[in-house]
Amino acid sequence: MDLVPALEEPLRQPLKSVLGPATAKVMAEHLGLLTVGDLLHHYPRRYEERGQLTHLADLPMDEHVTVVAQVADARLHTFASAKAPRGKGQRLEVTITDGSGRLQLVFFGAGVHKPHKELLPGTRAMFAGKVSVFNRRLQLAHPAYELLRGDPEESVETWAGALIPIYPATAKLESWKIGKAIQTVLPTAQEAVEPLPDSLRQGRGLVPLPEALLKIHRPHTKADIEDARSRLKWDEAFVLQVALARRRHADAQLPAVPRRPAPDGLLTAFDARLPFTLTDGQQRVSREIFDDLATSHPMHRLLQGEVGSGKTMVALRAMLAVVDAGGQAAMLAPTEVLAQQHHRSIVEMMGELAEGGMLGGAEQATKVVLLTGSMGAAARRHALLDLTTGEAGIVIGTHALIEDKVQFHDLGLVVVDEQHRFGVEQRDALRGKGKQPPHLLVMTATPIPRTVAMTVFGDLETSVLDQLPAGRSPIASHVVPAADKPHFLSRAWERVREEVENGHQAYVVCPRIGDEEDDPKKSGRKKPPESPEDAAEKRPPLAVLDVADQLVKGPLQGLRVEVLHGRMHPDDKDAVMRRFAAGETHVLVATTVIEVGVNVPNATAMVIMDADRFGVSQLHQLRGRVGRGSAPGLCLLVTEMPEASPARQRLGAVASTLDGFELSRIDLEQRREGDVLGQAQSGARTSLRMLAVIEDEEIIAEAREEATAVVAADPELTHLPALRTALDALLDEEREQYLEKG
Repeated sequence: MDLVPALEEPLRQPLKSVLGPATAKVMAEHLGLLTVGDLLHHYPRRYEERGQLTHLADLPMDEHVTVVAQVADARLHTFASAKAPRGKGQRLEVTITDGSGRLQLVFFGAGVHKPHKELLPGTRAMFAGKVSVFNRRLQLAHPAYELLRGDPEESVETWAGALIPIYPATAKLESWKIGKAIQTVLPTAQEAVEPLPDSLRQGRGLVPLPEALLKIHRPHTKADIEDARSRLKWDEAFVLQVALARRRHADAQLPAVPRRPAPDGLLTAFDARLPFTLTDGQQRVSREIFDDLATSHPMHRLLQGEVGSGKTMVALRAMLAVVDAGGQAAMLAPTEVLAQQHHRSIVEMMGELAEGGMLGGAEQATKVVLLTGSMGAAARRHALLDLTTGEAGIVIGTHALIEDKVQFHDLGLVVVDEQHRFGVEQRDALRGKGKQPPHLLVMTATPIPRTVAMTVFGDLETSVLDQLPAGRSPIASHVVPAADKPHFLSRAWERVREEVENGHQAYVVCPRIGDEEDDPKKSGRKKPPESPEDAAEKRPPLAVLDVADQLVKGPLQGLRVEVLHGRMHPDDKDAVMRRFAAGETHVLVATTVIEVGVNVPNATAMVIMDADRFGVSQLHQLRGRVGRGSAPGLCLLVTEMPEASPARQRLGAVASTLDGFELSRIDLEQRREGDVLGQAQSGARTSLRMLAVIEDEEIIAEAREEATAVVAADPELTHLPALRTALDALLDEEREQYLEKG
């Protein structure tokens, strides 16, 4: 957080003497570090102890790593090559060790001379490079290195005593160069301004910020690192929660029309038609939503529910309540397939209540219209007219709803389905169509751990649906290791045939469509893969068109197989979905267009090809498309990855539990925090460098409480200018927009 002028100074100036403009350029382009403050907040990823070497056994493939190790031996080989035909090519092979494992370093050509002189057996150094595999052994090719000579003065000055900080680095800038740059600017840490109110900092026993910055970059003991981390985590959590608390406070000041359903109106008539009883969860969440709708400031609520927990029913009842109260409701879906599906299922659920103004429509009925980009001009004109006059109480559509031409009579509620698929601007544009800010309900079937909900969706109140409606069947999931046990894959296709023979249907999901322009020449030049894992990784992902073709000619011969993917014409997609929903198609081979909202209760089996190419949450979403009726569901995860690989462990986790919250936790632990937050924050650079959303649940919850209290007492932060400064630094333009529009 660039807190004061000294810390806002661009890196190019103060570091000229040490690094020069080229390094400042690399820092800006590859690490996003522009100012002295940015550099001070580029924290070490971990620390090496001088007396203790890295575990070479744990090195990740294809990542840039920094290791501290000792040279075991070095051998110079000569060889003949095209460039050196007389056997004058040189290759230096250096083996380094840390007691836990060994690693080979290779240097070629003119690059061998310096390391040949310096990397003698017994020498200790820091090495940085990209881990690759050659002849089934891990190696670093041409790593950068820095000798650790043990000169006492240098070790104290440069490496801060016994603990050597290892920084997140890039191929163009090694960790120790970043370390040296940070040493240069470290004195300016004294000028960092305290964002935390004194009472909060002292009450929680946190060290002052300048001291924390000093201790994180130059710790003398592990206790120093702990002190610094505790303090810096609190800064991040608190400043972010203050930003969100101020959003919530500002939203609470906005005016909105309270929407209370009329007694014996549309909602009552709808509830009376339902052939089943709502679950306790659906009733509880509906009450929370109706309470919000009745207030005179806009509802901002996130509705999370497991796949198939009945979110659409809850959202529909909220929309009917608003129509009852004289307003209109709009539901925004991420794809045309999903918008059409929602429209069909809502019209079915409402029956004659969806036939407002038509012959045979019920007395309290309204009109439910669909609006998508591919509609014909006449149908579109008709739908737009119904919205302007208020004849249509409910509209379901894609981003076509956001266009300037779309005018509402009185928009009272916006329901956003699968929020992570929408840009913030799109939601904002739709909200801007109300005379006053409409109420907002955001739905997601991707379960979000509580801490992420507090961090990413911290300006929304959260409701959770965690029960499945009665009559839903359990889904059995199994991993099918196609490479190790090919007969398992044959059995998978037999199972699909059995389901079809029993009157059911199946999905086959592939990662790719298959009509892309593939260049066979390019792929032909690739070297043969080194291992089964490489082979599975390097093969292009399986494609819908190829797989469908193979199935029709082979294991599913005689069954009616159709394909569905995103590049088909919308009318064709709709026709395919209708045939599948009507039971005319036995097997649908599709991409992830079926991931959300597709509801065919008769589909009981799903085979996911190259399942290792999908994320954990995505697999869980896909699996939720089966088992939606009374017959049990079956999901088969096909992979060619070897048994010990992380990908197989991930698939094992998906097969072992149907608990989406547990899986989202696994998913989050396996991806970097920034990916999750960055994606959810509409591309904004994540501000969390120290805070781990999963591990630091307690800090986030406490920071949220403190932030809410601070903002309630002083919304403009008039008495906390330093916190205001920190907030401005956090909310660069992009994030400010994200929070404003969230």
